Amino acid sequence: MLLAIDVGNTQTVVGLFGDEVADDDALLDVDPAAAAVGRCERGLLDHWRIHTNGRRTSDEYALQVQEFLGFHGFSFDDDIDGIAISSVVPSATAAFREMTEKYFGFRPVVLEPGVKTGMPILTENPREVGADRIANAVAGLDLFGGPVVVIDFGTATTYDAISSRGEYLGGAIAPGVEISLDALYVRAAALRRVELVEPKNVIGRTTVESIQSGAVFGFAGQVDGICRRLIDELGSPTVVATGGLAELIAPYTASIDHIEPWLTLHGLRLVFARNQ
Repeated sequence: MLLAIDVGNTQTVVGLFGDEVADDDALLDVDPAAAAVGRCERGLLDHWRIHTNGRRTSDEYALQVQEFLGFHGFSFDDDIDGIAISSVVPSATAAFREMTEKYFGFRPVVLEPGVKTGMPILTENPREVGADRIANAVAGLDLFGGPVVVIDFGTATTYDAISSRGEYLGGAIAPGVEISLDALYVRAAALRRVELVEPKNVIGRTTVESIQSGAVFGFAGQVDGICRRLIDELGSPTVVATGGLAELIAPYTASIDHIEPWLTLHGLRLVFARNQ
């Protein structure tokens, strides 16, 4: 079985894939025109989301992972034969790497320079592109072919552009929805934190409703504005959304074609397969 671990600035997502996926060559050679719906979930036995803590040790991460595996009756020693990691938090990368070697007895595949992805990176400095963005790009291209745009609603909202030839071209980075609301709360004395949910109306009748409306419809408008400009440069890309808030924002956009919550995990298992 494969553990795919995506360490973000705010949250870490862990996915457990069954044995039938780890050696599935079909993952590498699927006709992009074929139906992609549900492909990310194929073989995904379970997934867990934890708070990212750069000060957590490898032993602490091992304890958490073992507890997750125990929900299904699995263990380090008998069931896990591969781990793939993408991380934007260096201290967490080191801790997960140490955890893998110490408790699982093998080295993980860490998405970093030198790892085979099958995708040319055409930015000025390929080393500075976040590992999660590369995983998203690899998965988006695998599922939908190129050109494709991947939008990830995380701590930052990232837009990644992949050409029709399967090249990573670059993209755009905007402040994320939740950190924007946190900044609003900190800088505006009369406003307070609110639950980020679907607005009842565009015209809010309370301060809470007004903030919710501005956040959801405002970021939906941002998505459509940036995507219009990306379409001018790429042609007619497929636009796919992922990340924790994708299901909240995407329905209010005109640009997003597909929502894939586990896109990054799918990219990690593809990268893992390409490095065996």
